[in-house]
Amino acid sequence: MKVLLLKDPKEAELGPDPYVHEFASYGLQATLIPVLSFEFISLQDLSKKLAHPEAYGGLIFTSPRAVDAVKLCLCEKGGIREAWYNNSLRKQWNEKPIYVVGKSTANLVKEIGLAPLGEESGNAEKLAAYICIKNSSISLPLLFPCGTLKRETLPRCLHEKNVPLDSLAIYQTSAHPSFQQALSDYFSEQGIPASITFFSPSGVRFCLKTIQTLAGDSINQIKFAAIGPTTAEAMESEGLTVSCSAEKPTPQDLVACIRKVL
Repeated sequence: MKVLLLKDPKEAELGPDPYVHEFASYGLQATLIPVLSFEFISLQDLSKKLAHPEAYGGLIFTSPRAVDAVKLCLCEKGGIREAWYNNSLRKQWNEKPIYVVGKSTANLVKEIGLAPLGEESGNAEKLAAYICIKNSSISLPLLFPCGTLKRETLPRCLHEKNVPLDSLAIYQTSAHPSFQQALSDYFSEQGIPASITFFSPSGVRFCLKTIQTLAGDSINQIKFAAIGPTTAEAMESEGLTVSCSAEKPTPQDLVACIRKVL
């Protein structure tokens, strides 16, 4: 049985993408098609803020892309790279909470030498609640590198609890230049998949119409899945029936929810 996952393959030195591997372990053939493209912006501003941990109460990462932006800052010669890797900056940040959503983001945070908290929260709203419990008396703002299309869920929740936040847009999202051709090739060669999973509201926005066109009258045969509640909301707002939503953004949780509806 074939399933289509609208996401980038995870770069790994050993073995297949963890989603492909997890689906395969249950006899499901998963195909990954990237539907989003990212451009990093304001990296100099991010470097300047990262250079002053004393000005912040902690860090928040809600996407792998935000951590990638920090990695790029650490690659710049003459920037914060030396101070980070000689442990002074990294140690100062590790004395503060580093909040994350999801295991993928948490693993990337560990790669830059930081200790993540809250990875089991699963989505921005739950992470905000977790932050408020852990930091009932925050005076310094939390640094929040994010995308230009970020939802206001986390900022709104923290604002309501009087938790100061310094949001900085460090990447912008657009449609992947080859996603339409990739989807067309998939439907031509593989036929109608049993399930299609969206991994972000942006993915819904950019490629749902293409999928509806390619699937035609067969679209009602497809079980549409969401990686989490925020994506599920975006799908429903477009009139799409969501067959299931992963409890947490992990390969195991996604496979479990899809197997229940197939």
